[in-house]
Amino acid sequence: MVAMTSPYSDPMPAPEITSVGSQLESLVLEVEHEFSRIAVTARRGIRKKATSIHPDLQPLGYNVLSILVREHAQQQITLAEELQVDKATMSRTIKWLEAHDLVTRVPDPQDGRAMLVSVTNLARTGFLDSSAASRQRLRNRLASWDAGEIRHFADLLSKLNDSDSQHRSG
Repeated sequence: MVAMTSPYSDPMPAPEITSVGSQLESLVLEVEHEFSRIAVTARRGIRKKATSIHPDLQPLGYNVLSILVREHAQQQITLAEELQVDKATMSRTIKWLEAHDLVTRVPDPQDGRAMLVSVTNLARTGFLDSSAASRQRLRNRLASWDAGEIRHFADLLSKLNDSDSQHRSG
């Protein structure tokens, strides 16, 4: 029987670097491993922030609130497209959020067939409080970095995100 290992366990030993191509491959594997660790931490953080707003709030609902706090009222279809979920899933999520006084829906004055979804003051306050706590945890983690390192890190993340956006639209 072959032992299975977790992608989050100790990293694989680095392969012997014999050329620029294999060095790049080794570095890409290392970046992939670190992104996996970040993804797990991010999912855990979103769950924690969601439950600080409501004990039964799921990550998708939290992400909906995030968009509504940042971009204000949105149509359900716009939310579904941005979060890459089907319309039925978004409809159930919005109904749950509305039933728990986290969003409201009103007819869209620009399109009578559509509804605009808005965040309630209760949800906005909970979201902003959870975001402030999360931002403080990040601030604590970066406290030992100098400003130049933080700027460089932000620039690299921006470059990576921009290349992803160009790749998807191209």
